[in-house]
Amino acid sequence: MRTMKLLKLFGMVVFCGLLSPTQGSLSGLSCAISPKAIQQVMSDAIIHDGLLQKHLQGLVLPNIMSDGGLLTTPTIVTGLHLERSHMPTLSIALLPGIGLQLIINIRLDLRADSLIGLLSEVIFISLDVTITTNIKCTNFELGAVQVVVDDCFCIFGAAKIKLLSGLLSLSVHDLVLNHLTATLPGLLCPVLDIVLKIVNIQLMSTVDVVLPLGMKGTVHYRLAGSPLTSDSSLLMDLESTVQQVGGTIIPHDSYASALPPLVDGLLVDSMMVICMRQNFLNSMLALMLQISPHTFPCTPEAFSGANQLRDSITALYPTGCTSCPAAGPLSIRIECVGNPLLLLEPNKATVELSVLLQVFIKRPNGPIINLLLLKADLNLNVRLSISRSSLMLTFSLGRIALLLESSDVGITDISNLKPQFFKLLAETYMPLLNAAVVAGLPLPNLFKIPLIRLQVQILKGLLVIVS
Repeated sequence: MRTMKLLKLFGMVVFCGLLSPTQGSLSGLSCAISPKAIQQVMSDAIIHDGLLQKHLQGLVLPNIMSDGGLLTTPTIVTGLHLERSHMPTLSIALLPGIGLQLIINIRLDLRADSLIGLLSEVIFISLDVTITTNIKCTNFELGAVQVVVDDCFCIFGAAKIKLLSGLLSLSVHDLVLNHLTATLPGLLCPVLDIVLKIVNIQLMSTVDVVLPLGMKGTVHYRLAGSPLTSDSSLLMDLESTVQQVGGTIIPHDSYASALPPLVDGLLVDSMMVICMRQNFLNSMLALMLQISPHTFPCTPEAFSGANQLRDSITALYPTGCTSCPAAGPLSIRIECVGNPLLLLEPNKATVELSVLLQVFIKRPNGPIINLLLLKADLNLNVRLSISRSSLMLTFSLGRIALLLESSDVGITDISNLKPQFFKLLAETYMPLLNAAVVAGLPLPNLFKIPLIRLQVQILKGLLVIVS
């Protein structure tokens, strides 16, 4: 028997499916979730955590009363209630452009008191039920959607109805079974409604999250538009707002776009694919790599090439320079200028970063003499990995380009200083950069899908994380 019932749910995202993907919204992160992962998430929340069984407890059905007839015995069944639900299984099917079909199979054990004719007996019932719902979403607005769960119906399988004495007429068997098939859908579908609302609250909390970016600020992930179901995945775009402590937002212009064709292939043996756009990653890096200027003495204790650098600079003094200091301790100041730029290319990630290098002498009670003021353009190699639900970055210095900005002592040619400054930056500034990003760039724990057995692939302008 098939009974139709409309159940309205609001704010639930996991089951949504629309005909078109997100358009025109800022989205730093997109994900594709496989049917296998959705089924696992739903099974964990509804079945394994006991949520469905908990809300089925105490299910009471209406009494049955039959006056009988010429060939049947008057029958009264009272106190018909669920004693146990067991052997539940859950499966899902994606409905491209529409949404999701959720199918739950469960066995119900019921018990009741009966009066059949003049005989008082206890009735035991075991019934297999398949509950099916189609679920879709509408009306996305401000990070939320309205979701309707409709076409909820039940299909009944094997049924065993018996008395404690073991004797049960066919007429009473049919009477009880017909009563169950007529009334159970109207009771089970509302229970599923309640269960799905609870699951929605749990899963929505993983989609709309604010995560710390070290001590510098936060990143706010939330749904950027209505999700899309294809024949192979549930697709979602997330807004990603980077905000520093104090409230200033670090802008980026990452817009939702179609995911690369390889995503479908990656999902065959995976749970989820996350794609992070280059501009969004740059907004997080701009915040994380806000480093105060670093000043230190040019001594071997500070970096190993201090003496060589000092001798090389001294050798560049112009002949006959009267203002050039003959001796004295050198100091070095490194200051980042502008924002770092992360570049993603196939199988390669680099960061371009500019710093000012100041080499100076500060005499007691005297002015600062700038021996050199240089601009250094750094190209950093980046190693990417995932740890503790964060994208981890490790920098190493690839190459540098030096530009002489000024010199108080008339130095004009710095071409021979490049090896010494490369060593200086590698030993003194790279540890500061790596320390600044040691906490990593946080990822949302979407639908509580664990980030395990991860692969990281780098495409042009896109970082792909496969779980």
